[in-house]
Amino acid sequence: MKPVSSIDKFSFPNACQLMRWHFHPIGFEATMDAPKSMVARLFDRATGETMIAIAGIPCATSMSTGEVARIIQAVEDELESFIPPLAWQA
Repeated sequence: MKPVSSIDKFSFPNACQLMRWHFHPIGFEATMDAPKSMVARLFDRATGETMIAIAGIPCATSMSTGEVARIIQAVEDELESFIPPLAWQA
């Protein structure tokens, strides 16, 4: 029987799938660019146009739920820094 206290780990492809689901309907893809970092790209699914690409995000080939959440937050923070507040759009 598996101990209850064990931390679930996701392989890099499975972690990327979780991130795809999180960012849907925006397209998401990621590749490892070094043994311990990745490049993430958010794109428009209809046109394929890149909205934002972020290199050098720390990651591993096996990640916990918390590590996946940290990557999602980093991508969201970066995306938010490029989108002007609604008050500025008027």
